[in-house]
Amino acid sequence: MTTKDASVLASKLSVFPRIGLASLPTPLEPMRRLTAYLGGPRLWVKREDATGLGFGGNKLRKLDYVLHEAVASKADVLVSGGVVQSNSQRQVAAAAAKLGMECHLAVYHGRLAPPTPEYGTSGNALLNRLFGARLHDVPWTGNRNAAIEELSNRLREEGRRPYYVPYGVSNPLGAIAYASTIVEIAEQSRALGVRPAAILHCTGSAGTQAGLVVGASVAMPETRIVGIDIDAEPERVRSDVIAFATAAADLIGVRFDENDVEVVAGHAGPAYGVPHAATIEAIKLAGALEALPVDPVYSGKGLAGLIALVREGRWPPDTDVIFIHTGGAPALFAYQRLLGI
Repeated sequence: MTTKDASVLASKLSVFPRIGLASLPTPLEPMRRLTAYLGGPRLWVKREDATGLGFGGNKLRKLDYVLHEAVASKADVLVSGGVVQSNSQRQVAAAAAKLGMECHLAVYHGRLAPPTPEYGTSGNALLNRLFGARLHDVPWTGNRNAAIEELSNRLREEGRRPYYVPYGVSNPLGAIAYASTIVEIAEQSRALGVRPAAILHCTGSAGTQAGLVVGASVAMPETRIVGIDIDAEPERVRSDVIAFATAAADLIGVRFDENDVEVVAGHAGPAYGVPHAATIEAIKLAGALEALPVDPVYSGKGLAGLIALVREGRWPPDTDVIFIHTGGAPALFAYQRLLGI
């Protein structure tokens, strides 16, 4: 990891303009009490929950790049989708409100049974309505983007100018956007005297991990990117990461090795959106030891995976490991009864 490497990556990304929605760079902070509790390695958290707008999150970094195209094309409505408590939907709705656009969301029902009575009315679901989004209930078929595309086409037939935002803001441009996280981590690590052995995060719709892998191949080649599968679909996730990373690498003119794509299975619990005992333990530890709210669908499962790998002895105590907090705190309120708090 050198200053030159980070500068090369930053230069390649600079040709893709931002719109200015996200507050960047996000902080890189030590998790000293969790480190002590687990007995090492030295743990750090990259606060992607602190991107600002609409309770923040990792998708806002992607939207900062992706929606530049929406504004340039004079779109008048953003169209996206996700499950009822989708963090991605909430961030798209927030971006639309800030940009003065309508927002239409395809809200998938049936991917998981509502885990609590308040699941459909609190947390992200409440914020979607607060931000003025128009919600369209659709059945979950397993195809993440079909209903979003159909909604977008219908609005276009009605004379609107929709801009389609894929599930999870995961596409090649979204991956390019997320590679900017590596520029920040490289610069912050150097300033702090940190040489991360690994950067770990939760992975599902694959765009975040694709960006991290491509960015690290340029600026942090000695750092392993570790994705914790939260969809209970590790093979599908890894395939999607490779596809998005390949396209993103081609767009910025770099290469990456498919062997660098690591998706760790076994920490998703019984199914997507269903927290298990290890997730709840991770949520409680992060709160009590670091005052860090992590959610039961994404960041909580990612942290549970990190805790498990530390306990298995994957890294020596004298190494540094960075956890990317992708956000999602509003979902805690929709899952309160399952947390036993």
